[in-house]
Amino acid sequence: MKKKILIVDDETQIVRLLSSRLQINNYETISAYDGYQCVQTAKEEKPDLILLDIKMPMGGGIKAFETLRNNTSTEMIPVIFITAFPSIDVKKQVIDIGANGFISKPFDSEELLKKIHSILGL
Repeated sequence: MKKKILIVDDETQIVRLLSSRLQINNYETISAYDGYQCVQTAKEEKPDLILLDIKMPMGGGIKAFETLRNNTSTEMIPVIFITAFPSIDVKKQVIDIGANGFISKPFDSEELLKKIHSILGL
C-alpha cells in the first residue's frame, strides 16, 4: 500500500512539483494550500506524513502544526517543515516544537526523499 503524503504550501507550483516527484517515487499525494485546509485535510485523510510550509495565509505552518499536535486524531502524524526562510532561529523553533524535519527552499529532491524515507521507516 502506498504511503500518503499531505503537501501544504500556498504556492501551487511547489505543490505540483512535490506531488509529481513523490508520485514518481510511489507515494500517494494530497494537497492543501493554507493552514486551515491543512488541519481539515489531515483530519479527513489521515496522511502518513505532512510536508508543511511555514509562511502561508489562513494560519501559517506553525499554527497549523500546533493545532495538529493538539488533536488526538492528528497528533502523531510526522511533519517536515519546508520554508524559503531558513534562518537558524526558524529551524530551532520548529525542531523545539517537535517537528520531524526541516528542509529549505529551494530543496534538493534527493535530500527530501531520503528524509521522507527515513521518517516513514522505508
